[in-house]
Amino acid sequence: MVLPPPDKRHVCLTTIVIMTSMAFMDAYLVEQNQGPRKIGVCIIVLVGDVCFLIVLRYVAVWVGAEVRTARRGYAMILWFLYIFVLEIKLYFVFQNCKADRKSLETVARKALTLLLSVCVPGLYLVLVALDSMEYVRTFRKKEDMRGRLFWVALDLLDLLDIQANLWEPQRTGLPIWAEGLMFFYCYILLLILPCVSLSEISMQGEHVSPQKMMLYPVLSLVTINVVTILIRGVNMVLFQDSRVSTIFVGKNVVAIATKASTFLEYRKQVKEFPHPQNAMALELQQNSVSHAQPLPNATSLPHEPSPAQEVIDT
Repeated sequence: MVLPPPDKRHVCLTTIVIMTSMAFMDAYLVEQNQGPRKIGVCIIVLVGDVCFLIVLRYVAVWVGAEVRTARRGYAMILWFLYIFVLEIKLYFVFQNCKADRKSLETVARKALTLLLSVCVPGLYLVLVALDSMEYVRTFRKKEDMRGRLFWVALDLLDLLDIQANLWEPQRTGLPIWAEGLMFFYCYILLLILPCVSLSEISMQGEHVSPQKMMLYPVLSLVTINVVTILIRGVNMVLFQDSRVSTIFVGKNVVAIATKASTFLEYRKQVKEFPHPQNAMALELQQNSVSHAQPLPNATSLPHEPSPAQEVIDT
């Protein structure tokens, strides 16, 4: 498959988001070390950034080239590479905070959480590039896609909030095994789940339908909505962690109820419409009609949408 010319604005925006977060992480790593060790850490960080920039120079261009197509393969590669490198740096920042509680001020720790909360979900939305999907023609379908992407961004914030418990100040520390388990559990989910969402968009091609994207909601229901409630409950009851976010607990309860009702409605529609080929044909017909150029005719009457087309739009 020959890719079209890359979208320069998308390439620049992707590079800015990635390198901004990486630069701040490097600054945290350098400032946490003193003396000769600080110089060594600075050299290692610079060498790593140069290698990362060399790889990013090609992958970001490939991502910008496929942004107007239905493919998101290079976007998944870039996401995996970004989270892999970012979380390694974040792990060392977390270990330095654990070794020396005074290595970072409270404001600096809060700023680190804010930085991750903006850059990580922001990069995911940039890689999806919903506004560049010209094949998503109907406004209702595009808004349904935005709703699905919003839930993914909320799940990313949920995972980052759990990781933030490790470096933000708290009254009582967690056991070492609990800290490691929490960090790497969130690490794995940050690597995999957004790639699952991107793969669902890519596999459906130009005829993407938000109602058929059911793999990510099922995985996030189990791995995020249910498991994170258990994690926060254990931290709050057993370890008396004062940093547990009860707001995200409520968010997960609402998400469980919403997704359960969605799954029930989906099964109901599958039973009522066992042959989805007819619905797909009607949808293709609607998309072709919406892009057809009307002939100039002064006596033409307004077109009334058929009931079948209204059902497809919903």
